[in-house]
Amino acid sequence: MENQTFSADIISIEGLKVIPQSSTPAFILLLLIYIFIMASNIGLVVLIAMETSLHQPMYLLFCNMNINDVFGATVVIPRLLSDLFTPVTQRYTHYIECVVQAFCAHFHAGTSHTVLMIMAFDRYTAICNPLRYAAIMTHRMVVKLSVGAWVAAFISVAILLGLTIRLTRCRRVIFNPFCDNASLFKLSCQNLLINHIYGLGSAVVILGSSLCSIAFTYLRIAIMCFSSKNKALNSKALQTCATHLAVYIIMMVASFTPMIMHRRPEWADSGKVASVMFHVVPPALNPIIYGLQCKELKHKILCTKQNTPSSYLSF
Repeated sequence: MENQTFSADIISIEGLKVIPQSSTPAFILLLLIYIFIMASNIGLVVLIAMETSLHQPMYLLFCNMNINDVFGATVVIPRLLSDLFTPVTQRYTHYIECVVQAFCAHFHAGTSHTVLMIMAFDRYTAICNPLRYAAIMTHRMVVKLSVGAWVAAFISVAILLGLTIRLTRCRRVIFNPFCDNASLFKLSCQNLLINHIYGLGSAVVILGSSLCSIAFTYLRIAIMCFSSKNKALNSKALQTCATHLAVYIIMMVASFTPMIMHRRPEWADSGKVASVMFHVVPPALNPIIYGLQCKELKHKILCTKQNTPSSYLSF
């Protein structure tokens, strides 16, 4: 009985199919990307925390994205690195570990949307209601928005995974590169109607909310810019919004690409790679986009680089 229980709790993960000759290059590339994600995102958080001039709502809200990107990459990449040198037939994980990874992966995805929504609200307030911006976007409001973004995603994903772990399992193989909710409930032979309804409903709510909020805020910002005759203000507003919009588009492309590919059996392996890209591409590009486009951040980064050699020489 104990052996049967143990075997039922062990899940086989097929993951990415990499030929032995490509394992080492793939490992080095993925490891370098992971190191860059960690260094760039954590570096920006530390920079914003240390520089009092950057203690503005826009940058404080941006820290949520950096932290979430570090979290999302850490959920997936380390396990992928270990699996690259493990034969497909020997890739196993415990069911509880799989549930935790699935929860964290969906939590990262949900938070990615909610964080960009509160960042859009910040930009809308700054551009469309500049005289009341300081009164609205107080430190207390920043904390409320940040906590709300994380809590909303947490509750949604907790219900999603709660509906899945109640199911009994009759299968033991996951074909995705990492555990997610769909892979987990496919292990069951029970009726999955409730899981499909809630999963689809929550996805529609999150995606619909983010799309509608982004579309509304940018439409209002565009109207404001067209009606304003202040070219300098319009240029700064468009630059800031272009940065935010680029990050949002990258995230949406990374989200929908695996969904499309998984619907075609002949694209199954490419769909696995695409699902990993959501945890790799946005976390790697977000700090680059914001670091290069935001003048204040760019200036502080350059100043830090210029002061580093002199600080070493002083020792």
